[in-house]
Amino acid sequence: MLHSTVSTDLSEKVFTFPLDSGTANVKFTANVEQPMTALTVCMRFHSTKTRAQSLFSLAIPSESNAFLLYKPSVGVYRLHVKGAALDINGLPDETGEWNSVCWTWDSTDGLTTLWVNGKRSARKILGRAATFTGSPSIILGQDQDSYGGGFDPNQSFSGDITDVHLWNRVISPCEIRFFMEGNAFTPGNILNWNNLQYTISGTVHVEKSDFDKLSCY
Repeated sequence: MLHSTVSTDLSEKVFTFPLDSGTANVKFTANVEQPMTALTVCMRFHSTKTRAQSLFSLAIPSESNAFLLYKPSVGVYRLHVKGAALDINGLPDETGEWNSVCWTWDSTDGLTTLWVNGKRSARKILGRAATFTGSPSIILGQDQDSYGGGFDPNQSFSGDITDVHLWNRVISPCEIRFFMEGNAFTPGNILNWNNLQYTISGTVHVEKSDFDKLSCY
């Protein structure tokens, strides 16, 4: 089932993906200046699954894996930039707990860094000189094996996702720490969880978040 595009403040809300599904997804509407040569994505996820899962998928017409954050297994994060891939090991991956993730990438030198729960990876090189042109298809819950589609239920996300922000620049380590710790930070200028346009397809629910325990008082 496809729902109409909604624009709303999702503060203290989560997208819940309760099923292993080849259809359930959330597609974001983003106003993007062309071309994109640097990106930062931050988000939080909670899942009890140990199989492969897609966390964040950005495709462009010429490349389905333009900017993909993927978990092939517990404890491994796989970064894709325009089809090139890099595996990151040794960062937190708490099954059944909230994980706060930020990924930065700059095409100028290709430097990319992944942060999880306040810990960061070594800086690596991925997608040097790559640029993203064309309207991006940005999807939660599925890995796009084709532009806007090609979903595989064995790569789908199952659990909760919240606080998704996307910037067309590399944000500072201080801003990342503010995000990780649940403090005030400058929202994403491409995707802003506090003012988000999105379309839900399939079985996805918008529920109350339990990440911030203070929201119970």
